[in-house]
Order: sequence, then C-alpha cells, then structure tokens
Amino acid sequence: EKPSFVVDSLIPTGLSLFCGSQKIGKSWLMLKLCLCVSQGIPLWDMPTMEGDVLYLCLEDTFCRIQDRLFRLTDEASGRLHFAVASCKLSDGLIVQLEDYLKDYPDSRLIVIDTLQKVRAVGGDKFSYASDYEIVTKLKAFSDEYGVCLLVVHHTRKMESSDSFDMISGTNGLLGAADGAFVMQKEKRTDNKAVLEV
Repeated sequence: EKPSFVVDSLIPTGLSLFCGSQKIGKSWLMLKLCLCVSQGIPLWDMPTMEGDVLYLCLEDTFCRIQDRLFRLTDEASGRLHFAVASCKLSDGLIVQLEDYLKDYPDSRLIVIDTLQKVRAVGGDKFSYASDYEIVTKLKAFSDEYGVCLLVVHHTRKMESSDSFDMISGTNGLLGAADGAFVMQKEKRTDNKAVLEV
C-alpha cells in the first residue's frame, strides 16, 4: 500500500527523523503533534488522521509530561499514551512496540524521543553500518504495521549550508529513513523556528 499521511501532506506513515539542537523545542512540538493526532484535530491547519498515539518521552518524567500537557490543553484524549522508559533496540524495544500495538491496533503514530535512548551501548555505535542498521530495524517495524514512527534526534553543532547534513551521526541515519525534518532557530530563545522537510 502507498503511505498514508498522519498529518496531511506533511508527515506520512513510515519512519522519519525529527532533528534539532538541544532545548530548541522538539519535545514540545512532539507533544503537540501527539495531542493533535490523538484527538483528530488539525496541526497548523493541516488535517490529521485520528488514532491512538504512543509517545516514548524517554528523557522526561511523568510529572514533567503532565505539566507540559496541562499547558497545552485542559482535555487530553484517552487515545494518547505515554512511556518514560523502554528497552533498547537491541534488548526488546520492537517486541514492546508490537505488544503495545496488540492492545491499541488503531495506532497511527509512535514517537521515540530520543534515538540515543534506544541505541545499543558499546561497540562501534557511531559507524555508517550501525546507524543504517538501527534505522532499518525501526523502518521495518513501521512498514510492517503501517504506522508513522517519528524518531527524535539531535543535530551537530557544526553549521552546514545543507540542513540535513547537520543531522548528528553518519549518513546511514538519513539513508535508511523515509524522510527527515530539521528544526532550527536563529537564537535558542526565539519563539519562531524554521522546519525543513
């Protein structure tokens, strides 16, 4: 089947990377996206495909997520699910995600925030082959189940004229993914950001 869009003309099913520098607002945007999809309300005037959503907010606590959620809405959908811990990709993450989908087969979106939290520790984890293998495993899962898997990752500090060259790691990450988003701000304190797709 052709990919469908979780957010019309912006975010398709399959695996996409969502990248930006630290503390730029990636997690806030992911929470807003998850909220919109779980309620079937538009994101930036773009329709969403309503369904269950799993947000693996692996750098946060439930208390922090709840505080952020209350800042965005008074009524969150029962279709929005959170986890602050998971297995590593090498130790059972895919099985955990499959078990989640057995309970919530109408899921449209899974966000992993961040890639670093599910990577295997040790070995040559920053090689092209390792990066490609990680994304290939996650992509195979998203393709098999027809869900959008959005993986949050960081950009490197060194500037580049091509925003996608700023994705931290090797070209293996972007090479194996279906697509990528890079969010940038001129100043970290700006309220406006540019999202390149």
